Amino acid sequence: MRRRRSLIPTSLGALAALSVLTSGCGSSSPSSTVSASSGQSNQAQSIQPAINFSDCMRSHGVSDFPDPTSSPRGFKASLSPDTPHSPAFIAALRPCQHLLLQLKGGNQSPPHTQAQDAAFLAFAGCLRSHGFPNFPDPSSTGDITHEMLASAGINLHQPAVAQAADACVGVTHGYITKTDVARFIAGQ
Repeated sequence: MRRRRSLIPTSLGALAALSVLTSGCGSSSPSSTVSASSGQSNQAQSIQPAINFSDCMRSHGVSDFPDPTSSPRGFKASLSPDTPHSPAFIAALRPCQHLLLQLKGGNQSPPHTQAQDAAFLAFAGCLRSHGFPNFPDPSSTGDITHEMLASAGINLHQPAVAQAADACVGVTHGYITKTDVARFIAGQ
């Protein structure tokens, strides 16, 4: 059985799928009013992952991250892939990513943004310029897998690979971190 691991984190790409899922949050139309207590319970359970995600983002340094119940439009806007994100926002996504994945209902990889694609291509180009001329560009889904690297003749267990990757994470503007590189090399 071949294990396929992707070097490219999908946390920001998950924002696109999440914004679709949260489109109903905070609707004030009469048809969305729930009168039965079981309906209220189901509604509370469905919004709880969004609340947990907001709490996590705030606890990791994004103090102005909007609440999905009191500011549903602000919550959706903050998660839009078209919204420029601060370094603090990107850093907070790392520890909160598991909650984001719960919100979008699984671990499917949503489409990447243009900024992510550009960052991942820059990372691959940087590695080529740092002594790995055969380093592949990400696939059309934004992945760089162990199989792709093996096919390119790149041995992940060479210390030079980790050194070059660590030197190149800066070109991704936070989309790939040294921790991501270490996990990928370790096969996690």
